[in-house]
Amino acid sequence: MKFTKMQGIGNDFVVVNAIEQALEEEQLPIISRQMNDRKFGIGGDGLILVLPSKIAQFRMRMFNPDGSESEMCGNGIRCFAKYLYDRKLTTDSAFTIETLAGIKPVWLKVNGGKVESVRVDMGTPLLQRSEIPMRGDGNQPVIGETLRADGRKFEITCVSMGNPHCVIYEEKLETFPVGRYGPQIEHHVAFPKRINVQFVKVCSNSEIVLRTWERGAGETLACGTGACASVVASVLNNRTGKKVLVHLPGGDLLVEWSGDNRVLMTGPAEEVFEGEIVL
Repeated sequence: MKFTKMQGIGNDFVVVNAIEQALEEEQLPIISRQMNDRKFGIGGDGLILVLPSKIAQFRMRMFNPDGSESEMCGNGIRCFAKYLYDRKLTTDSAFTIETLAGIKPVWLKVNGGKVESVRVDMGTPLLQRSEIPMRGDGNQPVIGETLRADGRKFEITCVSMGNPHCVIYEEKLETFPVGRYGPQIEHHVAFPKRINVQFVKVCSNSEIVLRTWERGAGETLACGTGACASVVASVLNNRTGKKVLVHLPGGDLLVEWSGDNRVLMTGPAEEVFEGEIVL
């Protein structure tokens, strides 16, 4: 199978053109686990499939390293868009992509025939408990609520950007044991579909630092939907404005929660290498 290794600020993916290479549906979780294995496979934070769409110009599917399918991936969709344009699967610098979280418009910044950065309309954030989903009263947002995990109290705000996020503020972010508490919160009984966990330090009204524990992947260098969810949460908690530079271990993203209630994310995407793997 032919593949392309790509990364968006350190969040890395194995991209496969499934328009040209047919894949059996029941084998996709197995293929994802094999390809994303960093010891016995290619290595990545997810397997991304390029597919045709009946309701958008292209369709993206993303599978986590544990074989589960994710509704959406912010860094992944930028890599997806660059892959399409750089390989001349489209000549448009603006187009739409179907995901499990809905149709996402993208705009490309192109230099010398190659994509430098991608702006993505990530859609409207979902805030009600039932939309996350989180157990409890489904008509109320989860803002500054207490959650107990591994013997510790956390103050959480939950946002869905098509996939679920739990945002927690932590002043000592650099030394915080993400690997200890991340999986405890991901698998907490409060979250029936598990959850991505964002640990945030606020620097100013327009800057935050973020560390991520991703559902099905562990701690990663970046998370695009997590960056968006963290900005929304920070606005809801009166900690930042609506246009924020998000610093992640792998690089920076610019996130804006616009006046029409849509979240816009801008960041780079890069190709690492191409290859073939025997499955």
